[in-house]
Amino acid sequence: MQRMRNGVAALVLAAAAGFWLGAAPVRAQTGQVWIQIEARNTLASAEDRARNWAGNLQGVTGFSLASGWYAVAVGPFADQATAEAELAGLRASGAIPADSFLADPRLFRSQFWPAGAPGATAPLPPSTAPLATSVETPAPAAPVATAPAQPTETLADARRDEAELGRDGRMDIQRALQWVGLYSAGIDGAFGPGTRSSIAEWQGRSGQEETGVLTPSQRRSLIEGWRSDLAAIGLESVRDEESGIEIDLPLGLVGFDRYTPPFAQYAEKDDSGVQIWLISQPGDQEALYGLYDLIQTLAVMPADGPRNRRPRGFDITGGNAEIESFAQADLNQGRIQGFVITARTADATRTARILQAMKSSFRPFGTQVLDPGLVPLDDATRAGLLTGIEIKKPEIAASGFYVSGAGLVLTAAGNVATCSKITLDAGIEASVIAQDAVAGWALLKPAAVLAPQGHAQLAAELPVAGTQAAVAGFSFGTDLPLPTLTFGRYEAPVALDGSTARARLSLGALPGDAGGPVIGADGLVIGILQPAQADPTRVLPEGVSFMAPIPAVAAALVATGTPLATLPPAPGQMAAEDLTVIGNAMAVQVACWQ
Repeated sequence: MQRMRNGVAALVLAAAAGFWLGAAPVRAQTGQVWIQIEARNTLASAEDRARNWAGNLQGVTGFSLASGWYAVAVGPFADQATAEAELAGLRASGAIPADSFLADPRLFRSQFWPAGAPGATAPLPPSTAPLATSVETPAPAAPVATAPAQPTETLADARRDEAELGRDGRMDIQRALQWVGLYSAGIDGAFGPGTRSSIAEWQGRSGQEETGVLTPSQRRSLIEGWRSDLAAIGLESVRDEESGIEIDLPLGLVGFDRYTPPFAQYAEKDDSGVQIWLISQPGDQEALYGLYDLIQTLAVMPADGPRNRRPRGFDITGGNAEIESFAQADLNQGRIQGFVITARTADATRTARILQAMKSSFRPFGTQVLDPGLVPLDDATRAGLLTGIEIKKPEIAASGFYVSGAGLVLTAAGNVATCSKITLDAGIEASVIAQDAVAGWALLKPAAVLAPQGHAQLAAELPVAGTQAAVAGFSFGTDLPLPTLTFGRYEAPVALDGSTARARLSLGALPGDAGGPVIGADGLVIGILQPAQADPTRVLPEGVSFMAPIPAVAAALVATGTPLATLPPAPGQMAAEDLTVIGNAMAVQVACWQ
């Protein structure tokens, strides 16, 4: 894998290098919190600004950054809560710039202000007012400290400064506005209405006049804030030759771990809470849809959130109280490429900015995709874990069958009795619209209108006892997400205790078959296979199964207004292969999630 650094990325990597590589000692203690109020690109100007600030604020300290810039900060504070309160108070009073922020002391290197000082270590006391310089005999009515006087910058000054900017400087302004979520158009250095309105919105958020033209100090504040954020996450352009993907990644938060096709995995650094996987594999639309289903089973992809599957791509968003995740992939000329990112919900603002950078920089190149044989996986790994990533499993993976051309599904009531979410086949959510737990059936309606290959023809009456029957179901659950047909016999219209609520079968069904259609010899559905009942006092002979008789189920549904038609038995017996085609066309996997 090769990494291609652009100009910004090289600056960002250098800024982070002092922490990640231990290139120079940090004078600031990492257990304390600082408020960064500005940064300068020369030592002389930074010392001059620190001197001015120190005349009005207590605890002003200057630190060099590995990027070559110099930060002016106030602190330290003992904890983040205290620092946040101070930041709010100082901003509100106008004592510090509106875009001041809590800085990560790990990014500070050697101290340059106060000159010759060993570095402040004692936390400042809490205060909600500007930190005035202490004096030996304070006056009884000492005036509230104010920020150093700033030279007035007119709109003419702003326009003159902007006119002197080159294309790169204008593009940096657009990038910084994009980073804070105010600009979404192209980075071209052309200041049209979109850029002007974004600048005005940024000015308004900063409590300044919304002119749409940045003054020199506003421009420095915007750009320095953007660069400080980039330095904190280490955003860098990565060119991955194995996957054929070029993209900006936060290498201060993640690091390359391994290739496990179809993913190139980047694991979190130092408990950052961020994980990223690049997606790269050969395939067609069927493979794309399979990947769409697979990603939704990852433990890092919460179930709640919008899903959008298109003929040539997909987007998946999931979130809960702990984590939020996003995945995207596109199909282009036989290659499926994209990415997955997951992060802590508490870091939502940072994650949104990283995601925007990843989306805007994502670029497939060449014809290379990850070779599925690059890292061999044994069957056990594939069955339980996909490429080292935990797979979510449904609480119940059973069967059902379509009973209408619009996709209504019948299944056993026991399959969906305790679900917080129900899905059909390829992750389509469904809800229970009618059920009878005693009779053993539930009617499901998918969230989207479906067009199944086939749906059941329901029998108006049960066949003659002792005739052939078969159940179409997903016998092996999620291990084999394909329907199978299990043959047996219809034995009697009553259960062993004489109850007519269940009919008896002689059929070697598996747990995954429960809810599947029991098909008579003529191809009509005669019942819904019921889950096996655990009874510690009684063990039934092998092969004894029970079904909810379909004539009674259909009658109950018709009474509720569901238009289901039934047919009388047909003479003769269909061939096994014909019954298989009928069963496979109507069977659907029903998954119950907790």
